[in-house]
Amino acid sequence: MPRRKYNKRDAKTDLVYNSLAVAKLVNLIMMDGKKDIARSIVYEVMDRIKETKKDPLEVLETVIQKVGPKVTVRPRRIGGASYMVPKEVIPSHRMFLGLKWIIDSARARSNKEFKTFADKLYAEMTDALEGKGAAFDKKLQTEKLAEANKVFAHFAW
Repeated sequence: MPRRKYNKRDAKTDLVYNSLAVAKLVNLIMMDGKKDIARSIVYEVMDRIKETKKDPLEVLETVIQKVGPKVTVRPRRIGGASYMVPKEVIPSHRMFLGLKWIIDSARARSNKEFKTFADKLYAEMTDALEGKGAAFDKKLQTEKLAEANKVFAHFAW
């Protein structure tokens, strides 16, 4: 446990859309410091969303709200036993989890169906909008686990 409280650093917004969510998405997609490649993937997906006559920022925010969990479980050791204690997720962590699950689900998709990662990411985002897909299933699974362990809520810290 840290001895002192750390200040949270302010993240910079994205250059094109001036959005924190887009900047976080770029940073989570980035591998080996190749930010330009990550940006091109995200902007390609955003352009594809624009072609459907929808606002890409609104679509991204909706996807994050649909995939990000409201409650999650954290292990808490009490007396020799570990209990999974449900905790409410703060908004910044909810955005991180939603984006991370979308990216992980897109990476897990088959290469036979889709040519590029942008295709996979677009497909995962559209599935999340409709309330299906692997990322949405992960949210449901997490919230179901939290609901099942609701009896241990009095152990919350």
